[in-house]
Amino acid sequence: MKKTRLKGSNIMFAAIICIFVMGSVMPSIAADSTEQQGLVDQARVTFESFMTDKNQAWLKENLNQAKGLIIIPSLLKAGFVIGGSGGSGVLIVKDEKTGKWSQPAFYTLGSGTFGLQIGAEEAEVIMMVRTQKAVDALFTSSFKLGGDTSVAVGPVGTGVKSNIVADILSFTRTKGAYAGVSLEGSVIKTKDKWNEAYYGKAVSPADIIVKRSVGNPGSKALLTSVSKAAAKK
Repeated sequence: MKKTRLKGSNIMFAAIICIFVMGSVMPSIAADSTEQQGLVDQARVTFESFMTDKNQAWLKENLNQAKGLIIIPSLLKAGFVIGGSGGSGVLIVKDEKTGKWSQPAFYTLGSGTFGLQIGAEEAEVIMMVRTQKAVDALFTSSFKLGGDTSVAVGPVGTGVKSNIVADILSFTRTKGAYAGVSLEGSVIKTKDKWNEAYYGKAVSPADIIVKRSVGNPGSKALLTSVSKAAAKK
């Protein structure tokens, strides 16, 4: 009888320890990715807002041609570096064989100035990645837009046709209005710490996008929204 009680006490003690450990570890993991999940959610809101904007009809109609999308919910005139501009965003890339979009990888976009409209301090940006060369460049830790990887302002309005030849097209809005902001000369950098926080381990953009070795269920709403919009012709 004593052995049975002792054994039962040991099991209960072990269970309490497990609960305590899980309780102390799990919240810290969730807290670590809260900021990253917030950016993913904001990226979805920005994307859906662009898709319902009649001035972004060209982007919506040609979305199925995109190899990847960089979505930056908030591009500020200042904040990336002293006297500079910038913002954080996510990159998702489409698998050419399956049509499925990858999990998001985190990046920053920075520049000395973006030349936002007079009085505008903040903008939303979607960058359509159109070539494999541009996708490959995004796997590096840092690269500058322009030169080998060309970037141009994307066409806006309804019924617009475009013969623009560029690796990346940028679509920008300030407070719901069109803002043709040139991003040439801007620097794109990976946010390795954010990728690690969101996926629970150190991963590179190639691990996320090419190998697809990690995942986070928090990205489902964003990927679903993009997949539905890209499937429409």
